Amino acid sequence: MRTIFLGNDSWSVPTLEALASAEPVGVELVITNPPRPAGRGSRPTPTPVHDAARRLDVEVMEVAGVREGEGRAAIERIEPDVVVVVAYGEILTPDVLAVPRLGTVNLHFSLLPRWRGAAPVQRAILEGDETTGVSVMLLDAGLDTGPVLASAETAIRSDDDAGSLGDRLASDGAGLVVDTLLALDAGTAIPVAQTDDGVTIAGKLTSDERIIDWSNRSDAIVRRVRAFAPSPGATTTFRGALLKIVRASSWQAGDASSPGEIGAVHVEPGGVPLVTASGGEVALLEVVPAGRARMSGADWARGARIEPGERCR
Repeated sequence: MRTIFLGNDSWSVPTLEALASAEPVGVELVITNPPRPAGRGSRPTPTPVHDAARRLDVEVMEVAGVREGEGRAAIERIEPDVVVVVAYGEILTPDVLAVPRLGTVNLHFSLLPRWRGAAPVQRAILEGDETTGVSVMLLDAGLDTGPVLASAETAIRSDDDAGSLGDRLASDGAGLVVDTLLALDAGTAIPVAQTDDGVTIAGKLTSDERIIDWSNRSDAIVRRVRAFAPSPGATTTFRGALLKIVRASSWQAGDASSPGEIGAVHVEPGGVPLVTASGGEVALLEVVPAGRARMSGADWARGARIEPGERCR
């Protein structure tokens, strides 16, 4: 089965690995984005998919997209049986989707039709969903509107952040994609059209959404921290400087506690810094101060020597 794989993210890699090790599936070509500046020196850095393809000894092409140009020409030249897309980020046009014999298969990180769009993992955490999953679907011209071929559900754990949940979904989906391709090739896969009931859109995350509003409920703030962790991190300011919060938990104030006004910071006896929110407090378990490395909240508070009345804003 001649296969072309499109992906960019670390969450794309488990599926590429599974396809490369599945003997009936021949990965003819991997297409991924060109290197982009990253790290402190802003050095051009290949995508995780590029590095995985090299390690797997699979031909890889670095192009900005496949709707035209070299990427489009490569797909037409190879005439694949199937194109597999995981965390690629480009909406493919109908003429590109029509090239592969079996269609274009996408691994989407939600249980469709819930959370169609760019950020399904983060939106599920932000919204407080208790479960999510993966869907293997045939792409059409819409935004994640194509028929679903297979799906698998998983619980969202209370300590999941976007990183851990996305990693688990990527792992769960990899084998499911291989099984689905084999069923497609055998003619036993059954596409199920999505209904209009339960549709939600997982729009791209914005920089404004990273900013913590301490007047919100403590549990909603903790979900925001989890949704933006480990990167780019939810943010607040303390003493006028940016403070990223990458791990937090709700801390319910007892009757004897006097946490102060919204945003007030104080340190509990064990050394963990607490910030007052609506209906409770938020424990800052891990933070990234401006210009410094990730550290425990207790270490940050010890170094900051927080004074009574100081606030996060």
